[in-house]
Amino acid sequence: MRLNINSVSAQHYGGFLVVVRKFSRLLYYSLFLPVTIPLVLLIRAIRPIVLIRFVQLFSFRIGHFAANTEIYLCRRDAGMVSSKIIDLFCHSPGVCNEQLKIMWNRSSLHIFSFVKLLLVANRILPGGEKHVLDLKINTHEFNFDFDGLIPRSQPHIAFTEDEERLGREALQKMGITDGCTFVCFYARDRKYLNNKPGHLRNSNIKNCLEAANELAKRDYFTLRMGSMVEEPLHSDDPKIIDYATKYRSDFLDIYLCAKCRFFIGGSGGLVAVPVIFRKPRVIVNWIPYEGGPAYPPKDLFILKKMWMKKERRFLTFREIFDKELGKCMSGKVFEQLGIDLIENTREEIKAVTIEMDERLKGSWRTTEEDEKLQKQFWDIYPNDRWPREALRSRVGAEFLRQNKGLLC
Repeated sequence: MRLNINSVSAQHYGGFLVVVRKFSRLLYYSLFLPVTIPLVLLIRAIRPIVLIRFVQLFSFRIGHFAANTEIYLCRRDAGMVSSKIIDLFCHSPGVCNEQLKIMWNRSSLHIFSFVKLLLVANRILPGGEKHVLDLKINTHEFNFDFDGLIPRSQPHIAFTEDEERLGREALQKMGITDGCTFVCFYARDRKYLNNKPGHLRNSNIKNCLEAANELAKRDYFTLRMGSMVEEPLHSDDPKIIDYATKYRSDFLDIYLCAKCRFFIGGSGGLVAVPVIFRKPRVIVNWIPYEGGPAYPPKDLFILKKMWMKKERRFLTFREIFDKELGKCMSGKVFEQLGIDLIENTREEIKAVTIEMDERLKGSWRTTEEDEKLQKQFWDIYPNDRWPREALRSRVGAEFLRQNKGLLC
């Protein structure tokens, strides 16, 4: 039978390229081993005097690239990293945002590409665990600001004069002139992870439109964010701008998050970027519940609810925590249990957005009932995973008022 080369699956072709890349990388590293192995041995020999650690930044996911790096710098500045330790950094393969990479490179971090080679050599030689600092997602120490350092410190990166000029010019092209205030809003959809269905963090950007319309009435511009989105967002209001499909760039992703009045977003990584510039956030559709709402105190959040299909009712927050569903990261688990994850409604998102705006303006008034409902929620929230003092953000007031029955 004659073989049609076009019928060979992309999977097999892709697999061959992966093997070639891995072999090339192995060959590349092996060429430097005669130099890097003696250097690593020397670094280990001077450990009693100074500990040199190799750190790979989590550069390929925007949330961890932003937050974990900033938290490390806050901890270092607070004296939580010994003066007898020198940390050398490198980027992981596949950098997610070139502008953020540029800004970290010119920060006070010691970032060098050759550190990748030292990491490989250290991994080959047994006994090198003390010379590696892991900033990855399973390291809670750098994943969450337990000690409340971010609100008490200044950002560790800043824009140059040229970047500030470019940013202002870009805003003007979008119709946002000097003196105008804007808010960013964002929802991760299926396209971000290559159309993988059922991901529990996905949500519908259209549910943010009512909040955007309300902000436009309050004389704000609003910009729909996102590096990869399923479809354009249509609005007749010129103050509601679909930045994601019309103007999006790596530079502006960072610049807009740094300059917005506040940020509205779901449980995607981009919501971490405003934090490193000390911008308040409204987190909507938050899930998993125990993913760590250890946020700065100005942040507000509301949660996806869990609907039991067979019983035709919502799970209470206590039931969710007792069943440990607050830790669940898998949409398949919820499917198997017959639970639908219900996104926040347009009204819920609008209400918490108004609360943020009025809090920032100083016109918000918290009632005794609001404080009671906050206490009820946090009394239910498990304290075995996060230190209680780390939970500084607030649940949206109207969300709790409308869901008192879930606080039982």
